[in-house]
Amino acid sequence: MPLVKVKDLLQHATEHHYGVPAINSVNPETVRFAIEAAERERLPIIVQYFPGFADYMPVNVMAFAACQYARKASVPVAVHLDHSKGYDIAVGGIRDGFPSVMVDGSSLPYEENVSLTRDVVNIGKVFDVDVEAELGHVGEGSSVDDITNSDHYTDPAQAAEFVERTGCGSLAVAVGNAHGPYCTEPNLDFDRIKELRAAVSIPLVMHGCSGIPDDQMQEAVNLGMSKFNIATEYFRAIYHSTQRHMEAGDVYDGDGISQGSCMREDAHDFVAKKLQLLNPNHYSL
Repeated sequence: MPLVKVKDLLQHATEHHYGVPAINSVNPETVRFAIEAAERERLPIIVQYFPGFADYMPVNVMAFAACQYARKASVPVAVHLDHSKGYDIAVGGIRDGFPSVMVDGSSLPYEENVSLTRDVVNIGKVFDVDVEAELGHVGEGSSVDDITNSDHYTDPAQAAEFVERTGCGSLAVAVGNAHGPYCTEPNLDFDRIKELRAAVSIPLVMHGCSGIPDDQMQEAVNLGMSKFNIATEYFRAIYHSTQRHMEAGDVYDGDGISQGSCMREDAHDFVAKKLQLLNPNHYSL
């Protein structure tokens, strides 16, 4: 199965009423585990990388590794660069080989976000690279105001204008979601999701999916949300798996560490559960 385009995968998900987990990874092993789980479940997946980890794992190395694993997969796999804060990071991701990038201008004034996103989209068109943008304030789960204050949420009418003016391929929105661990249980604004889905034709993206209750995730799928970013829970699952195996004395040589064998099955199980969760209508390849 060849490496697929994010926009094509998300469009397919929208039309067939399933959600695609976008699993954040920190190294080639965590990419491989996510893809192996998708192959086991016979469902598509997105693997992505946050450029803030570049000092640990260079962006071009992750792009190469993720694309190589994706090309060899038996299910559709898309590869994406997450949360590029600014033009240089987003265009650098294009240069380094990511076939899809996010440019996040959501903290900028609206017109500056439009301009930044449009500039990255124009570069992306030259190199056939998909571009995800963000509108609204997807803040931090540690802030009650970021989660509950609807003034931060994405305005549907403005979203329609933003998509028209920028030409972005997918749009990350704020509907009661936030990044990182939640200090209180989130309650997604389902009416807002419905309005956004009616206002724009491109796929919708939800960031901060770690910790959102399962029933809310499935309702978001049914209302037309397509891409679900998952980082915190995946990293936590891998950390706890490694810790448990080390305490049991199971990790003791270079081969076990390099192959990630101590955490592999737990990573598979975690990703498989997310794939199943986001497939409430039982789509299958």
